[in-house]
Amino acid sequence: MKNIKLAAIAFTLVFATSCKENKKETEETLETEIEEVIEENSTEKKLSISLSPKSDSNVEGTINFTEKNGLVTMVGTITGLEEGEHAIHIHEKADCSSPDGKSSGGHWNPTAQPHGAWGDATGYHKGDIGNFKTDASGRGTVTKTTDEWCIGCGDDTKDILGKAIIVHIGVDDLKSQPSGAAGARVGCAGIIE
Repeated sequence: MKNIKLAAIAFTLVFATSCKENKKETEETLETEIEEVIEENSTEKKLSISLSPKSDSNVEGTINFTEKNGLVTMVGTITGLEEGEHAIHIHEKADCSSPDGKSSGGHWNPTAQPHGAWGDATGYHKGDIGNFKTDASGRGTVTKTTDEWCIGCGDDTKDILGKAIIVHIGVDDLKSQPSGAAGARVGCAGIIE
């Protein structure tokens, strides 16, 4: 009789433990599935990069990219420039190693178009962001939203990963080939995953 009671207690403990473990495994599986569903349904990506000075300048800043529902928005805050207008472009390589920023290559132009103003019917580079203004303190902001860029989508004609943001000392005239005659590269930030 004592053995039967002991066997019944042991069976009850094993059954209760296995039910508890199954419940825990089910909860963990459910949590994982929910996280995966949330990630799969998420349509927002964010990327933030810092500008470093080039060509003996004092230029610094932060460029933030957000991709949501097929649109990429770039918001940049830049300091250390003279008051006025300055050009900003996406360049073809995420390489800011040279003192003059030229290691970033030319404008990003995956569709082999002429340099020009964004949206110009005669053509423009995917990296032709344009110009922005700075105030008397040398601070400026630039914002651009487009469906012609993506963050990490793998499309060579849209993907900004592996590129660089370059700030120039001068104004992009939006017509000189191939770069808009914007002058020295005074700020560089590599867009790396």
